[in-house]
Parts: sequence; structure tokens; C-alpha cells
Amino acid sequence: MTGRTPAKAWQEMQRGNDRFVAGEPAHPRQDVERREQVAKGQAPHAALFGCSDSRLSAEIIFDKGIGDLFVVRNAGQIISDSVIGSLEYAVAVLNVPLIVVLGHDECGAVLAAIDAESPNAPTLPIHIANLVSKITPAVKRVSAAHPGTIDSHEVGREHLRDTIAELIESSELISDAIAAGTLAVVGANYRLLEGRAVPDIHVGNL
Repeated sequence: MTGRTPAKAWQEMQRGNDRFVAGEPAHPRQDVERREQVAKGQAPHAALFGCSDSRLSAEIIFDKGIGDLFVVRNAGQIISDSVIGSLEYAVAVLNVPLIVVLGHDECGAVLAAIDAESPNAPTLPIHIANLVSKITPAVKRVSAAHPGTIDSHEVGREHLRDTIAELIESSELISDAIAAGTLAVVGANYRLLEGRAVPDIHVGNL
């Protein structure tokens, strides 16, 4: 962990994703020796907060190994108290220098949020509706800017930015670490077919 800066951590994530996209993953630190090495403690390179979608396997996408990533996921990467607490733990206790917030195209939660705005939309189960409602502001902004057909990719991009803004506004610990230069937050959109995590926004020094 010594010497790992936000910029270096992000560069390592990008290199791993490059290998995955090229079909040349190294599968680092996935052997018995590594398993034994981290059994008594962890020092992850970065934290990742992403969607629960089965196609977003974080360690595979970024070609990481056991103990390399502290991963938090839920449908639609929705901020909640448990998410904030988990990420604060990663920053304050595990000293990660980077949080990656990962959205993706064809996100079911985003599509559900768009569908929920149609006049004849069926009533969603309460817990799904509560989750989808956090994406509704992005749907409304995109709809207002582009009346007619709503671009789900643009909604996903707006929601990604909302997620990062809410995380930073909700956590003094995280915002203070960013201000101190010890932490950066990167928002990226994952392209399912290509396998590329495309950076969209970052907060902090990279």
C-alpha cells in the first residue's frame, strides 16, 4: 500500500481493464499463495461501487486478484447509508486512495426508471420503486433536454454523476480525504460488448 496514490491506483485499474479488453488478462494474485497471504488482513488497491448486474464482475473487468478491490454493489449503484458506511470504512480503515463508481449501458434499473415515467406504467413493488426513484431525477433532466425518445445511455451517465455528487455531499469523511489529496473518485461507464470502462468524471487529484 505504501506509495500508492490516487493517480497510480487509477492507472493500475486502467491497465487491468486494457488487458481484459484485449483478451489478455494476467489473472494476478489469484493463487493459493495469495489466498494465504491475505487470510489475516487486507490492503486493497481501491474501492469499487458498482451495479449488481451479473455482467459487471469487478475483479474480472479490471483484471485484479484476491484482496485487490473492496467492492460494494447494488442494483443501479444507488447511494444508501450502508453504501456510504462501507466506502467510509474503505477510506478510513483500509486507506484506499481511490473509489471507482461504475455504471454501465443497458442497466435494468435505469430502464425501469425510464419505463416508470410512462403514463401507463405498472406499479412496481415498493422496494424496487424506492430504488428506481433515485434515478428519476436523471430521467427527468434528460427528458426535459431532449423531448421525445429518452436515451438510456444519457440517463445512465447523468445518474452516475448524481451518484458521485450524493456520495461526496453525504460523507464529510470522503470529501475531506478528497480535499486532502489522499483520495480521488472516478465515475466510469462500462460498455458491455466492448468490455471497456470509460471514465466520465473524476473528483480529486489524478
